[in-house]
Amino acid sequence: MIDKLYNYLPFLEKTDTWILQIFAIVFVALLIDFIQKKILKRIKVQLEKTTNLWDDALINAVIKPLSLLIWVVGLAMALEVAALSETIKVLEIGVIISVAWTLIRFITFVEENVLHQQEIIGNAVDKTTADAISQLLRISVIITSSLVGLQSLGVNISAVLAFGGIGGIAVGFAAKDLLANFFGGLMIYLDRPFSVGDWIRSPDRSIEGTVEKIGWRLTLIRTFDKRPLYIPNSMFASISVENPSRMTHRRIYETIGVRYDDNKQLPAIISDVKEMLCNHPEIDTTQTMIVNFNQFAASSLDFFVYTFTKTTDWIKYHEVKQDILFKISEIVEKHNAEIAYPTSTVHIDNEALLQEMQSR
Repeated sequence: MIDKLYNYLPFLEKTDTWILQIFAIVFVALLIDFIQKKILKRIKVQLEKTTNLWDDALINAVIKPLSLLIWVVGLAMALEVAALSETIKVLEIGVIISVAWTLIRFITFVEENVLHQQEIIGNAVDKTTADAISQLLRISVIITSSLVGLQSLGVNISAVLAFGGIGGIAVGFAAKDLLANFFGGLMIYLDRPFSVGDWIRSPDRSIEGTVEKIGWRLTLIRTFDKRPLYIPNSMFASISVENPSRMTHRRIYETIGVRYDDNKQLPAIISDVKEMLCNHPEIDTTQTMIVNFNQFAASSLDFFVYTFTKTTDWIKYHEVKQDILFKISEIVEKHNAEIAYPTSTVHIDNEALLQEMQSR
């Protein structure tokens, strides 16, 4: 067959058969890669119809690394044809990279699928935990594949590990802030004072916003005016952090004043307000509820309302609070009373005023 090709390609010498063999290898690799993409694409379409998350992640993880593996095998065969001595090493390194790439992609796709399923059906999967586990797995795969690759290249792994132990001490002193942030991030993952999506604030620092990402060095917080705030993880070990997202209720604490002229109506007003709160569907009656006359203020008789809503949602809370305040206003008006506002009364001595007018 090759002799016939020489008849059609006279510019090739008999000693150039390796060129034709390499061309054939490249063509076969290209053909195999094309066929496997078509097959995997059809398999992917069928697997996406199932509810199993693992098969989708596996097929997505395999597609690109398999193409790389095909071309690595083709390259190794081409090097063997060219009589180069690096064939085995190229094949081994290519297989290691392909396997590591597949595992990393598989971990990433599983994480995305699990979080996506959580959004759809509400599974109790913590995004922060899923992110931490996936990052640890990816780092483990990278370190393991790197060590195996070095071993394949003939590097003494024992010497590398021994050097890493000695060098780690020096690196630890040189990068103590980096390590402090790393362990700070680890403590956040373990203690979990907050998670991605939580609204947090610190009374010690000007920190308040929604947690968007918890990295190994920095935590990204989006402030309420939409600015990104990057906080080193080590800082959370030395400051207090308040997590309003985990509150069980929201409190309504308001003081209402009525006129001194309405002092006789005040007991009935307080009684009706308390009854209204007990019957309100958004008020949790199992929590502390206080409606009492509080003080003789400068221009009003003050009573206060102390109660808790069932909702913790910020927007809904204000709607409930607004409804409560409107109902209190209606109760005050129902008893022919008025809500007081700051007033001043001037007392004039009538006799002195009369004498002054007569003198004029």
